[in-house]
Amino acid sequence: MYLAMVVLVRILGQRVLSGMSSFDLIAVIGFGSIIGRAALGQAPVLGGGLVALVTLVVVQGLFGMLRRRGWVQHAVVNAPVLLMAGPRVIEEHMRRCHVLPGELQSRLRLAGVSRYEQVVAVIFEPSGTISVLRRGEQIDPLLLSGVVGAALVPEDLLIDRPHPPSE
Repeated sequence: MYLAMVVLVRILGQRVLSGMSSFDLIAVIGFGSIIGRAALGQAPVLGGGLVALVTLVVVQGLFGMLRRRGWVQHAVVNAPVLLMAGPRVIEEHMRRCHVLPGELQSRLRLAGVSRYEQVVAVIFEPSGTISVLRRGEQIDPLLLSGVVGAALVPEDLLIDRPHPPSE
């Protein structure tokens, strides 16, 4: 089972080992369950475990291809959510993402933030990590595309992108 998993990770690439979305986490739990049952079940069966493992990998691969379609992406992966817009904490989004104030403060400290005024935006990413964008240079609005609440980021903290000429 270990060898099969090494081969499958090699085939699937490093994406399997990078930051995981909730969908990826579910697949990893399934992998672990299959490997554990095949190795420690009442009658350990290598063949059955390999079939189940390959089946789960194929399903994961199919969903990976389907996720390229917009509607599947939205159905399977959570959108990133703005937790702070400038120095303002967005309490409603904190509750929605189940982020406690202490967790936010810890992430700000890890990012080297010593005052709330140093923050442009804090984003709860689909993988469950928290990204901190600090002041210094203006932020490209494209970095905030698809982020729930992105319109709350003060305009003066963003690069002013020229609008395409209207016809």
